[in-house]
Amino acid sequence: MPAALHCPVCQGAPVPLGAVDFNKNCEEARGRRLPPAGRLVNYVICRGCGFAWAPEFAAWTPADFQRDIYNAGYGEVDPDHVELRPRTNAETLLGTCPEPHRPVRHLDYGGGAGRLGELLRAAGWDSTSCDPFFAGPGQVEPEGRYPLITCFEVFEHVPDPAQLAERLDGLLATDGLILVSTLVSDGQVLPGRPLTWWYAAPRNGHVSLFSARSLGLLAARQGWAAASFSADIHLFWRGDFPAWARHLLKAR
Repeated sequence: MPAALHCPVCQGAPVPLGAVDFNKNCEEARGRRLPPAGRLVNYVICRGCGFAWAPEFAAWTPADFQRDIYNAGYGEVDPDHVELRPRTNAETLLGTCPEPHRPVRHLDYGGGAGRLGELLRAAGWDSTSCDPFFAGPGQVEPEGRYPLITCFEVFEHVPDPAQLAERLDGLLATDGLILVSTLVSDGQVLPGRPLTWWYAAPRNGHVSLFSARSLGLLAARQGWAAASFSADIHLFWRGDFPAWARHLLKAR
């Protein structure tokens, strides 16, 4: 492990966590396995905040990710990303943000091919999709600031979470809210224990694994407050909780 390696969340020193085959993927939880790639991916974990990550991906370019992960075979390891997940997320947003609680503008950051934004626009939302690995008619470069930013299954795909948080902060309106879905690793990954957690899946692009503490520290770096509805649904905001979204607090 390089001597200069530091946690991208808290700058703490990591220790080895374990190695998995590159083809380890989330569909294994459903009994669907790919043949071994014969290529190991090493993960490390910060003892200070519990953030775990695969350091090799920090040097990858977007072309590398598109070639080896977000390629024609990606649907085999994440079949829900095309339609089922966007439709489920759209139904959730429409149910939790009905009139008069609908945000003025919405950005789905890391929204894949833009299906979620397409479904929300059909329902009358001003919704924009943005993803560096996909292109399509539903996606444009984000402009201005957004009262609601969603990041469904995004944080675990990003090698530099601090850079992602800074990018989102620059897009968030003063009274804005960021809704993030990523499964926290508490109790699932520990030094000295085999890395068998299903969410640690390099073939899916899961290169960053957050503990609840590391997610909170990442938010604090940007001056965000944070709250979690569950192990996989989290909210970030600045200052007072946005007035337009206060009805969401009743659901906690």
